[in-house]
Amino acid sequence: MIRKLPSGKYRLYSRKKDPKTGRRRNLGTFNTRKAAEAHESAIQYFKRR
Repeated sequence: MIRKLPSGKYRLYSRKKDPKTGRRRNLGTFNTRKAAEAHESAIQYFKRR
């Protein structure tokens, strides 16, 4: 899940909420949406390995 921050950067959050905090886990901050999408697809790939 990618959200645009007020600074203009993009942050990748986990799809599920963290049971401890009740919030989504931060999986990285990126300068472009394309970079965030590339990292998201890499995460999905390694989740299935």
